[in-house]
Amino acid sequence: MKRIKSKPVADKNPVARELKKIETDIFRKYGYLIDWNNHKQKGSGNQFRIVTRERVAQGWRIAYLIVKDKAIDRLEQHPNSMESFEPISGKAVLHVCNQKKPSRVDSFILDKPVILRKGVWHGVTSISDETHIKITENHRVGMKKHRLGYTL
Repeated sequence: MKRIKSKPVADKNPVARELKKIETDIFRKYGYLIDWNNHKQKGSGNQFRIVTRERVAQGWRIAYLIVKDKAIDRLEQHPNSMESFEPISGKAVLHVCNQKKPSRVDSFILDKPVILRKGVWHGVTSISDETHIKITENHRVGMKKHRLGYTL
């Protein structure tokens, strides 16, 4: 597992003290990578692979997010919806936690497209001036917010 050192954080901040590289095994508890994932390619024509699916169709939407924030003090959660984060330009950090009430937050360099599982707390900050991200999620997204009591 490759780790990227980040700036030190305040002692009361239970955030991971380093940024992690998104890799299938490390990220699995939060969601899925959008990639070919070493599946065999067949023939020479176009290839198609479903990464994940909803068994009950609810409709979906695609959004374009521009992130300028360098720090956040809250996370969001969609209890009934997966959500993709697909980097387009810039550099971002994806902060995630899958506890009922976020306490320890893992932070990943968002350099690959991912899908978060339902109920994963998340937030995004930009390392560059701004970061552009494509988001795909259910058409109707229930949302919970949680104030951290510290800043990421």
